[in-house]
Amino acid sequence: MRKILMDPKFDYSDTDWDTIKRLSKWYSGDIHDSMEGLGLWGHLPGISLFGKLKDGDVICGPAVTVLFEPSDRKGEPQDVYHHAIDNAPEGGIMVVDASCADGACSGELMSTGAKVKGLAGTVVNGTVRDLPQVRELGYPLFGTHPSPVGVTGKKEPKYSQVPIKIGETTIKPGDIVFADVDGVVVIPKEHAKAVADAAEALGANEAAARDRLLSGEKLQSVWPA
Repeated sequence: MRKILMDPKFDYSDTDWDTIKRLSKWYSGDIHDSMEGLGLWGHLPGISLFGKLKDGDVICGPAVTVLFEPSDRKGEPQDVYHHAIDNAPEGGIMVVDASCADGACSGELMSTGAKVKGLAGTVVNGTVRDLPQVRELGYPLFGTHPSPVGVTGKKEPKYSQVPIKIGETTIKPGDIVFADVDGVVVIPKEHAKAVADAAEALGANEAAARDRLLSGEKLQSVWPA
């Protein structure tokens, strides 16, 4: 029997899933406020949810990165992207920079492959398509806006598991991606525990403030705590 070796670029054995679980209790506003309090920035601008998330749900997991470059190659040249999906860890989140040229790199088939693999979601800096099918699948797909235009002859994925930059944020493989209906935030892996601690403290303050407001106190006397 032929032995199948895992691509070493996709070794996520050091992922801190306990911290990811802690972060997942909050929402993106808590997470980014906590990051800013620590002098960090992680928002991915212009990227919104076009797939499916239930009300109140979030996705949170380690980043698997793919970088597109302009290309006139024909025939749906997605092999690097396919390889990344097929080798990604369960619970991971694809983060794809496909902003170099027109064309939607992610739709029904990419989302189906990712969901079957066990990925938590896909974040694309670029257009996405097949949205009714993606929503029927129940898959969290994020992008800049919808477009029916494909990638063939325009661009192709050239690299996986490399740092990519979206807005002011650099995303490295293994960094923690947090996304919900409000948007996408990326936490540097080395700061994840500190952000989780800060989010828990902020969340406790917000919960106390909410209870005081519901009991009839005026907003100005309650917040900021």
